Parts: sequence; C-alpha cells; structure tokens
Amino acid sequence: MNKTHAKVTAWGLTHVPIRANDTILDVGCGGGKTIERLAAIATGGKVYGVDFSEESVAVSKKTNRASVSAGRVEVHHASVSQLPFPGAMFDVVTAVETHYYWPDLVADLREILRVLKPGGTLAIIAEAYKGGKHDAVLQRLETLQRRGIMNYAHLTVAEHRDALAKAGFADVEVFENYDKGWICATGRNPA
Repeated sequence: MNKTHAKVTAWGLTHVPIRANDTILDVGCGGGKTIERLAAIATGGKVYGVDFSEESVAVSKKTNRASVSAGRVEVHHASVSQLPFPGAMFDVVTAVETHYYWPDLVADLREILRVLKPGGTLAIIAEAYKGGKHDAVLQRLETLQRRGIMNYAHLTVAEHRDALAKAGFADVEVFENYDKGWICATGRNPA
C-alpha cells in the first residue's frame, strides 16, 4: 500500500493547506508513508497516526522510526470511531484509502470533527468511488457489503459531499480526477 497509494496521496494533499507548524493526524495510517510525507511538510509540527490494525501500527512505526525517536511522530492502535485524543487538537486530518471501511461513516466523521481545531481541515483521499473510472471492479465490494460480509461505503461524488456536510463540516469540496480514478473530499471545522 505504501507504494501503490503514493501518487493519489500526493495529488490529494495538493488540496489541503499544510503549514510547517501544523499538528496532523492520519487516520488509517497503514504502512506509514503518508505520515512520512506529512512530517516532511510539517517540519516544525507533529504528526500522529492511528490504525485499527496492530500490524499496520508496527509497520508505520518502523517506517517512521527516526521521526518517532525524535518525538515528531506518534502512531497509535485505535479506531476512527474512538480517537484517543482531546478535542480541537489537530490542524489537519487525513484519511487515505480508508473511509469506505469505517463502521459508521457519518458518526466517524463527527469524531474527526471533534478532534479538529476550529478552522482545521479534513481530507479524504481515495481511488475508489461510485461513478469513477474503477466503478465496475468496486461494485463487487459493494455486493459483499450488501451480503453483510464486509463494511464498504461505495459513495458517489455527491454522497461524499453530503456525508461531510451531514457530519457538520463546512466549505466542503470534492475534487475528482476521473482519468486516474481519484477523489479527494475536503471539509473544514466551522467551530
């Protein structure tokens, strides 16, 4: 995943204002490459990662070993549904190729909103969305979801926008690169 998601991540992050001193959270940090990229941008800030998988947490810590040792990166085993952070802690929250597996998308977006500072930004970045270039393949996952085998939210561009708005985000925008099959949904904490 670290290699296959690199290009869509780089593209998605162009839609998010990231400053050198920002405190950032990557939800579903996987192998840790997005954390590494964010730490390279927020050189005077701190980057946190969470993942539901203990194995991913271990890999992410290993990928970011030097930054973890320097105190610039922390990685925690946690669910998006119960983030282990106080309210209004983060300037930016990212979620790359993960939101469609969350247990309750709108409730989990509200949990992210809770930990975002007023004016802070969320960016959801993915190669999977309904109506996109890879739609035919992704419809198989939707079938598994309907059968109760796995949780998978296969959303259109409009449904991404609606989910963020319903959760309470302001200034919601959805960017689409249909030729690549990429989507980036952003929203700001209006509080």
